[in-house]
Amino acid sequence: MNRYRLTVEFDGRNFMGWQRQKHGATIQGSIEEAGASIAGQPTPVQAAGRTDAGVHGLAMTAHIDVARDFTPFRLMEALNARLKPRPIAILSCEQVDPEWHARFSCIGRRYLYRIINRRPPLTLEAGRAWHVIKPLDAETMDIAAKRLIGLHDFTTFRSVHCQSKSPVKTLDHLDVRRIGDQIEITAAARSFLHHQVRSMVGCLVLVGQGQWTADDMTTALEARNRAALGFNAPPDGLYFTQAIY
Repeated sequence: MNRYRLTVEFDGRNFMGWQRQKHGATIQGSIEEAGASIAGQPTPVQAAGRTDAGVHGLAMTAHIDVARDFTPFRLMEALNARLKPRPIAILSCEQVDPEWHARFSCIGRRYLYRIINRRPPLTLEAGRAWHVIKPLDAETMDIAAKRLIGLHDFTTFRSVHCQSKSPVKTLDHLDVRRIGDQIEITAAARSFLHHQVRSMVGCLVLVGQGQWTADDMTTALEARNRAALGFNAPPDGLYFTQAIY
Protein backbone atom coordinates (compact mmCIF):
# COMPACT_ATOMS: atom_id res chain seq x y z
CA MET A 1 0.00 0.00 0.00
CA ASN A 2 1.33 3.42 -0.99
CA ARG A 3 0.64 6.48 1.17
CA TYR A 4 0.53 9.99 -0.28
CA ARG A 5 0.41 13.28 1.58
CA LEU A 6 -2.09 15.76 0.13
CA THR A 7 -2.59 19.49 0.66
CA VAL A 8 -6.26 20.25 0.07
CA GLU A 9 -8.06 23.52 -0.58
CA PHE A 10 -11.86 23.62 -0.42
CA ASP A 11 -14.89 25.87 -0.22
CA GLY A 12 -17.00 24.32 2.53
CA ARG A 13 -20.31 25.99 1.74
CA ASN A 14 -21.85 23.04 -0.11
CA PHE A 15 -20.56 20.31 2.18
CA MET A 16 -21.59 18.74 5.47
CA GLY A 17 -18.03 19.17 6.69
CA TRP A 18 -14.82 17.19 6.24
CA GLN A 19 -15.80 13.86 7.77
CA ARG A 20 -17.56 11.26 5.66
CA GLN A 21 -21.30 11.05 6.39
CA LYS A 22 -24.25 9.11 5.03
CA HIS A 23 -26.64 12.04 4.69
CA GLY A 24 -24.70 14.56 2.60
CA ALA A 25 -21.62 15.43 0.57
CA THR A 26 -18.32 15.82 2.47
CA ILE A 27 -14.73 16.65 1.60
CA GLN A 28 -13.36 13.31 2.78
CA GLY A 29 -16.07 11.39 0.95
CA SER A 30 -15.47 13.30 -2.28
CA ILE A 31 -11.72 12.62 -2.28
CA GLU A 32 -12.23 8.95 -1.41
CA GLU A 33 -14.74 8.64 -4.24
CA ALA A 34 -12.29 10.24 -6.67
CA GLY A 35 -9.45 8.02 -5.44
CA ALA A 36 -11.50 4.85 -5.75
CA SER A 37 -12.42 5.69 -9.35
CA ILE A 38 -8.70 5.99 -10.16
CA ALA A 39 -7.44 2.95 -8.25
CA GLY A 40 -10.39 0.64 -8.81
CA GLN A 41 -10.68 -0.07 -5.09
CA PRO A 42 -11.25 1.84 -1.81
CA THR A 43 -8.70 4.57 -1.07
CA PRO A 44 -9.06 5.65 2.59
CA VAL A 45 -8.33 9.31 3.37
CA GLN A 46 -7.42 10.79 6.76
CA ALA A 47 -6.90 14.48 7.59
CA ALA A 48 -5.09 16.56 10.19
CA GLY A 49 -8.42 17.82 11.47
CA ARG A 50 -12.15 17.86 10.94
CA THR A 51 -14.17 20.84 9.80
CA ASP A 52 -17.87 21.53 10.26
CA ALA A 53 -20.40 22.26 7.55
CA GLY A 54 -19.64 25.59 5.92
CA VAL A 55 -16.02 25.78 7.14
CA HIS A 56 -13.32 26.24 4.51
CA GLY A 57 -9.80 24.92 3.98
CA LEU A 58 -6.84 26.85 2.61
CA ALA A 59 -4.32 24.07 3.20
CA MET A 60 -5.76 21.02 4.93
CA THR A 61 -3.21 18.21 5.18
CA ALA A 62 -4.46 14.70 4.51
CA HIS A 63 -3.14 11.33 3.41
CA ILE A 64 -4.57 8.82 0.98
CA ASP A 65 -3.69 5.13 0.75
CA VAL A 66 -3.55 3.68 -2.77
CA ALA A 67 -2.60 0.13 -3.68
CA ARG A 68 -1.49 1.02 -7.22
CA ASP A 69 1.75 2.86 -7.96
CA PHE A 70 1.37 6.47 -9.07
CA THR A 71 3.82 9.29 -9.33
CA PRO A 72 2.65 12.06 -6.98
CA PHE A 73 2.05 14.45 -9.89
CA ARG A 74 -0.03 11.91 -11.80
CA LEU A 75 -2.13 11.13 -8.73
CA MET A 76 -2.70 14.83 -8.01
CA GLU A 77 -3.77 15.49 -11.60
CA ALA A 78 -6.08 12.47 -11.64
CA LEU A 79 -7.74 13.41 -8.35
CA ASN A 80 -8.27 17.01 -9.45
CA ALA A 81 -9.80 15.87 -12.74
CA ARG A 82 -12.30 13.64 -10.95
CA LEU A 83 -13.12 16.17 -8.23
CA LYS A 84 -14.43 18.69 -10.79
CA PRO A 85 -16.74 20.60 -10.64
CA ARG A 86 -16.78 20.31 -6.84
CA PRO A 87 -14.90 23.19 -5.13
CA ILE A 88 -12.07 20.96 -3.91
CA ALA A 89 -8.48 21.13 -5.19
CA ILE A 90 -5.41 19.06 -4.39
CA LEU A 91 -2.67 21.70 -4.20
CA SER A 92 0.24 19.30 -3.69
CA CYS A 93 0.96 15.60 -3.42
CA GLU A 94 3.99 13.66 -2.23
CA GLN A 95 4.66 10.05 -1.35
CA VAL A 96 5.41 9.47 2.34
CA ASP A 97 6.35 6.62 4.65
CA PRO A 98 3.38 4.32 5.36
CA GLU A 99 3.86 5.04 9.09
CA TRP A 100 3.33 8.77 8.61
CA HIS A 101 -0.20 9.83 9.57
CA ALA A 102 -1.89 13.13 8.71
CA ARG A 103 -3.70 13.24 12.05
CA PHE A 104 -1.52 11.42 14.56
CA SER A 105 1.79 12.82 13.30
CA CYS A 106 0.47 16.38 13.50
CA ILE A 107 1.84 18.54 16.36
CA GLY A 108 -0.02 21.77 15.66
CA ARG A 109 -3.01 23.25 13.84
CA ARG A 110 -3.76 26.79 12.74
CA TYR A 111 -7.04 28.49 11.88
CA LEU A 112 -8.06 31.86 10.48
CA TYR A 113 -11.39 33.53 11.10
CA ARG A 114 -12.41 36.40 8.77
CA ILE A 115 -14.93 39.10 9.66
CA ILE A 116 -16.02 41.81 7.22
CA ASN A 117 -16.95 44.77 9.42
CA ARG A 118 -19.00 47.17 7.29
CA ARG A 119 -22.59 48.23 6.76
CA PRO A 120 -23.04 47.30 3.05
CA PRO A 121 -23.96 43.67 2.43
CA LEU A 122 -21.40 41.15 1.21
CA THR A 123 -21.25 40.27 -2.46
CA LEU A 124 -17.98 38.55 -3.39
CA GLU A 125 -17.35 37.51 0.24
CA ALA A 126 -20.83 36.12 0.97
CA GLY A 127 -20.39 32.71 2.59
CA ARG A 128 -16.64 33.25 2.93
CA ALA A 129 -16.65 35.70 5.86
CA TRP A 130 -18.89 36.74 8.75
CA HIS A 131 -20.63 40.01 8.01
CA VAL A 132 -20.77 42.16 11.16
CA ILE A 133 -22.40 45.58 10.70
CA LYS A 134 -21.81 47.17 14.11
CA PRO A 135 -18.28 48.69 14.37
CA LEU A 136 -15.74 46.49 16.12
CA ASP A 137 -12.76 47.62 18.19
CA ALA A 138 -10.05 45.19 17.06
CA GLU A 139 -7.51 46.40 19.62
CA THR A 140 -9.87 45.72 22.52
CA MET A 141 -10.67 42.32 21.02
CA ASP A 142 -6.97 41.50 20.83
CA ILE A 143 -6.48 42.41 24.50
CA ALA A 144 -9.35 40.11 25.48
CA ALA A 145 -8.03 37.34 23.24
CA LYS A 146 -4.81 37.21 25.23
CA ARG A 147 -6.83 36.16 28.32
CA LEU A 148 -7.44 32.80 26.60
CA ILE A 149 -3.84 31.95 25.71
CA GLY A 150 -2.22 29.16 27.70
CA LEU A 151 -3.31 25.94 29.39
CA HIS A 152 -6.98 26.14 30.40
CA ASP A 153 -10.16 24.16 30.85
CA PHE A 154 -12.10 25.37 27.79
CA THR A 155 -15.45 23.79 28.72
CA THR A 156 -17.22 27.13 28.16
CA PHE A 157 -15.94 27.18 24.57
CA ARG A 158 -16.66 23.52 23.86
CA SER A 159 -19.63 22.13 21.95
CA VAL A 160 -21.88 19.79 23.91
CA HIS A 161 -21.28 17.31 21.08
CA CYS A 162 -17.47 17.45 21.43
CA GLN A 163 -15.91 13.98 21.56
CA SER A 164 -12.57 15.03 23.07
CA LYS A 165 -11.67 13.14 26.24
CA SER A 166 -10.70 16.33 28.07
CA PRO A 167 -11.70 20.02 27.85
CA VAL A 168 -8.18 21.02 28.88
CA LYS A 169 -6.17 22.43 25.97
CA THR A 170 -3.18 24.70 25.49
CA LEU A 171 -3.93 27.65 23.23
CA ASP A 172 -0.60 28.84 21.82
CA HIS A 173 -1.73 31.85 19.84
CA LEU A 174 -4.85 34.02 19.46
CA ASP A 175 -4.42 37.34 17.65
CA VAL A 176 -6.88 39.91 16.34
CA ARG A 177 -5.97 42.53 13.76
CA ARG A 178 -7.83 44.89 11.45
CA ILE A 179 -6.95 45.35 7.76
CA GLY A 180 -9.32 47.95 6.33
CA ASP A 181 -12.86 46.68 6.84
CA GLN A 182 -11.63 43.13 7.49
CA ILE A 183 -10.82 41.70 10.91
CA GLU A 184 -8.62 38.61 10.97
CA ILE A 185 -8.48 36.35 14.01
CA THR A 186 -5.73 33.71 13.96
CA ALA A 187 -5.55 30.79 16.38
CA ALA A 188 -2.93 28.09 16.90
CA ALA A 189 -2.78 25.05 19.19
CA ARG A 190 -1.75 21.43 19.14
CA SER A 191 -5.45 20.58 18.90
CA PHE A 192 -8.82 22.25 19.37
CA LEU A 193 -12.14 21.27 20.88
CA HIS A 194 -15.25 21.05 18.71
CA HIS A 195 -16.48 24.62 18.05
CA GLN A 196 -13.68 26.11 20.19
CA VAL A 197 -12.51 28.65 17.62
CA ARG A 198 -16.03 29.71 16.64
CA SER A 199 -17.01 30.04 20.31
CA MET A 200 -13.97 32.18 21.09
CA VAL A 201 -14.66 34.40 18.08
CA GLY A 202 -18.30 34.89 19.07
CA CYS A 203 -17.25 36.15 22.48
CA LEU A 204 -14.53 38.36 21.02
CA VAL A 205 -17.14 40.07 18.84
CA LEU A 206 -19.12 40.87 21.97
CA VAL A 207 -15.98 42.52 23.32
CA GLY A 208 -15.45 44.41 20.08
CA GLN A 209 -19.00 45.74 20.22
CA GLY A 210 -18.60 46.91 23.80
CA GLN A 211 -21.04 44.38 25.28
CA TRP A 212 -18.27 42.46 27.05
CA THR A 213 -14.94 43.44 28.58
CA ALA A 214 -11.71 41.46 28.81
CA ASP A 215 -12.72 40.64 32.39
CA ASP A 216 -15.98 39.16 31.09
CA MET A 217 -13.91 36.91 28.84
CA THR A 218 -11.92 35.71 31.84
CA THR A 219 -15.14 35.16 33.80
CA ALA A 220 -16.57 33.05 30.98
CA LEU A 221 -13.38 30.99 30.76
CA GLU A 222 -13.23 30.39 34.50
CA ALA A 223 -16.91 29.43 34.66
CA ARG A 224 -16.12 26.19 32.82
CA ASN A 225 -19.76 26.11 31.82
CA ARG A 226 -21.20 26.22 28.31
CA ALA A 227 -24.05 28.38 29.65
CA ALA A 228 -21.51 31.18 30.23
CA LEU A 229 -20.73 31.42 26.51
CA GLY A 230 -21.79 34.51 24.59
CA PHE A 231 -22.55 32.74 21.31
CA ASN A 232 -20.98 30.77 18.47
CA ALA A 233 -19.73 32.62 15.42
CA PRO A 234 -21.10 31.20 12.14
CA PRO A 235 -18.94 28.80 10.10
CA ASP A 236 -18.69 31.14 7.09
CA GLY A 237 -15.52 32.93 8.18
CA LEU A 238 -13.54 29.96 9.48
CA TYR A 239 -10.60 28.50 7.53
CA PHE A 240 -8.20 25.68 8.35
CA THR A 241 -4.88 27.16 7.28
CA GLN A 242 -2.02 24.89 8.37
CA ALA A 243 -1.08 21.57 9.91
CA ILE A 244 2.33 21.47 11.55
CA TYR A 245 4.56 18.37 11.63
